[in-house]
Amino acid sequence: MEIARAAAALFVRQGLRATRAEDIAQAAGIAPRTFYRYFASKEEAVAPLYAAGAQRWTEAVRAAPASLGVLEALRHAVRETLTPGFGVSASAWEWVRTLIRLADASPALRKVWAEVCQAEEGALAEILAHRLSAHARQAAAVGEAADSAGTSRTDGCEDTRDNVSHPEPHPSPDPHPAPDAGPTLPPNPNPNPNPNQDPAAPASAPPRLRFAAAVAGAAIRVAVESWAATTEPPTGANGPATLALHNLDALAHFAWEEAD
Repeated sequence: MEIARAAAALFVRQGLRATRAEDIAQAAGIAPRTFYRYFASKEEAVAPLYAAGAQRWTEAVRAAPASLGVLEALRHAVRETLTPGFGVSASAWEWVRTLIRLADASPALRKVWAEVCQAEEGALAEILAHRLSAHARQAAAVGEAADSAGTSRTDGCEDTRDNVSHPEPHPSPDPHPAPDAGPTLPPNPNPNPNPNQDPAAPASAPPRLRFAAAVAGAAIRVAVESWAATTEPPTGANGPATLALHNLDALAHFAWEEAD
């Protein structure tokens, strides 16, 4: 991350074109050979910074309160990560603005930015799949508890018949008993054929959920890019958080239950 910060500082201070990979290496206190061991180009050096920002949002979605629906979890993550003061200062947002503008002007840097965004869309899809799966398991548990409570009430009803006056007849012994079939095997507590796989883990995100993750990711990316193209402050009606929340309204009528 130190190399990425050194690269970003040089890009912001003297511009992308005027910055060489050797300059980044010198600023980071490493040899040029070491720099090229990690990055193929000077543009790739800021990829960890792009990725850190994107991962903060997806991890905020994962950490959102379990009581929130999917769309509310996305909105919660936006407020937590795109509002200055929640882990990112207003001055840091000015760095974000410059780096996004540089990506818009440089095809090589735009490719790095696009690859980071695409990778995070895949991670977000898996996070949403886990969230929907957890909601489904919780709903099933609530339903089973309600059914169990109803069964208990039914079983608790007392039999009002006079058992003394009307005893139950005892069955006659079977003159030809069936052979002992041996002990009954208990049900398999782990029907999952793969012992190394978590039974509670959902499969890879289905196409509709991947589509929703792509839309959510685009909502954030376009909001940040749109704000970066202006001189507006990172707060207020034209800040990235407000723009992103507005963009997420595109998923307001998405059928999340059918996407899992």
